[in-house]
Amino acid sequence: MKTDYFQCGRYRFPTRPGQSRPLVMGVLNVTPDSFSDGGRFHSLDQALSHAEQMIAEGVDIIDIGGESSRPGAQPLPLDEELRRVMPVLFALRDCGKPLSVDTYKPEVMREAINAGADMINDINGFRAEGALSAVNESDCALCIMHMQNAPLTMQVQPHYDDVTAEVTQFLRQGVERMEQGGIDRRRICVDPGFGFGKTLEHNLMLLRNIGRIAGETGVPVLAGLSRKSMIGAITGKPVERRVAGSVAGALAAVARGALIVRVHDVAETVDALKVWRAVEEDQQG
Repeated sequence: MKTDYFQCGRYRFPTRPGQSRPLVMGVLNVTPDSFSDGGRFHSLDQALSHAEQMIAEGVDIIDIGGESSRPGAQPLPLDEELRRVMPVLFALRDCGKPLSVDTYKPEVMREAINAGADMINDINGFRAEGALSAVNESDCALCIMHMQNAPLTMQVQPHYDDVTAEVTQFLRQGVERMEQGGIDRRRICVDPGFGFGKTLEHNLMLLRNIGRIAGETGVPVLAGLSRKSMIGAITGKPVERRVAGSVAGALAAVARGALIVRVHDVAETVDALKVWRAVEEDQQG
């Protein structure tokens, strides 16, 4: 059963056809080693300046991440993740936009929610012990992502018999587990986890089947393709020259049913979606 809105902490976004619109989640990495912008926004002043820029460009949700999840990344100690994330969250909590925290650690989830986070974006799908209990009493949104293995090893010969079926089953079971724990379905979205234990062929198959994933899970789909290796493999461009490919990927995801696209290039994606929506609304009229 599909929901009529997506509850994102202090904010609520419609999800019904004709009422909803694609949402742009802007990436705010406060890490020295992320794959696309490592170190650029590591200081508090730089992070806040980038957040202000994204707000001016029309971002809908800001996703704060303190730990790199690039292929081969080593786990980050809890204290260091909190040291990176919490000052940014405190500084931005009244910025007028929903704030998401990208973490798989229950302790960070709990601290972030207490500090005013509107969403928890978990690459581990809330499978860590204590993750569900850390979030179930709040009204923040919860993004369940699929990842095969862990960042350190996920790109070492990933294999599926049927990638769409297996990823969809994982996400559907995650939604069911949350509902059984008393979490309102309207707080939940899912992410197929592009690039997290997938080959280019796996990623393309999942992108083509976003509508199936949304239909079978019954919740909104978040798609994060921005600047990833799949964009580089298709275009032959290095990370810093993947803007056009990333925008095309975001449009492809939205056209196939994604409600949220997680991006580094907010202004370009917002403009592209405005044009896409204008064309779609004209066709529907």
